[in-house]
Amino acid sequence: MTTYKEIIGTNIEVVSSDPSNPVEGQVWYNTTSGTLKGVSVTTSGSWATGGSLNTGRRGLAGAGTKTAGLVFGGEGDPPVYAQTESYDGATWTEVSDLNTSRTLLGGTGTQTSALAFGGSSPTAITESWNGTSWTEVADLNTARDSLGGTGADNTSAIAFAGTTAPKQQTETWNGTSWTEVSDLNTGRNEIAGHGIVTSALAYGGNLPGVTGVTESWNGTSWTETTDLNTARRTLAGSGTDNTIGLAFGGGTPSNTGATELWNGSSWTEDTDLSTARNALASSNGVGSTSALASGGTTGTITGATEEWTGAGSPLTKTFTTS
Repeated sequence: MTTYKEIIGTNIEVVSSDPSNPVEGQVWYNTTSGTLKGVSVTTSGSWATGGSLNTGRRGLAGAGTKTAGLVFGGEGDPPVYAQTESYDGATWTEVSDLNTSRTLLGGTGTQTSALAFGGSSPTAITESWNGTSWTEVADLNTARDSLGGTGADNTSAIAFAGTTAPKQQTETWNGTSWTEVSDLNTGRNEIAGHGIVTSALAYGGNLPGVTGVTESWNGTSWTETTDLNTARRTLAGSGTDNTIGLAFGGGTPSNTGATELWNGSSWTEDTDLSTARNALASSNGVGSTSALASGGTTGTITGATEEWTGAGSPLTKTFTTS
């Protein structure tokens, strides 16, 4: 009979805290919790409850990952917020406010290097985040709200669609200024997207009327591809480029928790959000295994946060030994 040591190469460890980077198949006994634990790899994704925002709101924007997130802007009933909050994987902490309060804005980047652009009135105002404070920089060429946007950090981003005609309009950010580039094929607002300035995906929105239209960006132009399975608006998304990603939440027009995975050519339905909602924040510049869903409205404004563990991610499990 093959032993655990022969398979893994070591005996089962006895430790006082869980390993920081366990690998698939690893097993250990935690003396602090008195539990036997091990790591398996998920075959489908799942959402887990995280810490609630200090200020519940809808129409907010976000950046970062489920362990290092950022949200900013948004609205309540009725105030429009400038509040910015930082997430450490468990708790949200209020940090420096946006210079201009707004809702329905675009946002992208990381917890230490983010960009906020557009938003209600509509506005063209753009602000850059350096991990400590916001600084106003060059405006969008076209003022708009309910737009989509994504990018790697505060030096590289793409903004698309929105409420001001033409709704197809796309602009790229180089760290200094916005430049108009090729339009979307289908004009719309209340759209979502993910990726980077050379490889992005835009999906869903309002035409008027909800849509599942998906378009892929190659750094030069948009190409229409396979629609979402669930047409919706005011949804959120996450992903590193146009070959992989995650779309979640939104309105159909009723609230939905529907979550779909993108593989570069089609969408597949996966595990729903625990809280169906729209107008939520997304972490649109990160991979499909580490997304964060925050805030939004269920009919009532919420500060609920959920953390995504995607298919193929390591998952620690506690074994029952009795």
